[in-house]
Amino acid sequence: MCLAIPARIVAMSGEGMAQVEVGGIVKEVSLALVDDEVTIGDYVIVHVGFALSRLDPEEAEETLQLFAEAGALPAAGGPEPLQ
Repeated sequence: MCLAIPARIVAMSGEGMAQVEVGGIVKEVSLALVDDEVTIGDYVIVHVGFALSRLDPEEAEETLQLFAEAGALPAAGGPEPLQ
């Protein structure tokens, strides 16, 4: 089973690379597999260091909220999840 999570692009960091943020953590990912052009502020689905596709912002926020409710991510403005 694979898990891909929505992440927001916070910076473009070079040819085909971007920095994304989810749950307060920033990581660099490859954009090589994304067909659509993406910009800072867009949401993408990320799996093992690769952005797979652009995601509708409402769908991304809904999914992130579900992760937070399950304890996998901190809630907006809330405490960090249990480890």
